[in-house]
Amino acid sequence: MESYSFDPISSPNASVLILGTMPGIKSLELGQYYGHKQNNFWKILFTVFNEDSTDVYEAKKEILIKNNIALWDVLKYCDRVGSLDSAIKNEITNDFDTFLKQHPDIKTILFNGQKAAAFFKKYIKVSNDYKLITLPSTSPANAGKSFDSKLNEWKIILELQQKI
Repeated sequence: MESYSFDPISSPNASVLILGTMPGIKSLELGQYYGHKQNNFWKILFTVFNEDSTDVYEAKKEILIKNNIALWDVLKYCDRVGSLDSAIKNEITNDFDTFLKQHPDIKTILFNGQKAAAFFKKYIKVSNDYKLITLPSTSPANAGKSFDSKLNEWKIILELQQKI
């Protein structure tokens, strides 16, 4: 099945970029990043920033903007049956040269999982000015780590915010 990523969620003053691989089936159906109820991405962010969780997508996007975080996917297009990253074929990346030029304050790129990091490092070359950090996938497919374990690693966002 052909899959296309969403436009990024960002503001011109974003200082951190979080990258997933490609939206899964449920997210594509809903037209929302991390739309699958069992994906912990939004729960982790709301917990990290000590905010009340909500199902309202506009409020979810606002927590990113408010905290100078941009959200996008490494891939713009791929063929994939199902939602697993391991099933991705014929991938095409998003245009990071243009995006990073438009967001000069971004100096840290966080990867939501190993596969996002692997695709990025395979296809995208960035200068050593960027700090690249791979975090545990928030996907329900990453059942080997508990929510609390994932949350503890994702708290690095707070440290990054304090350095800005």
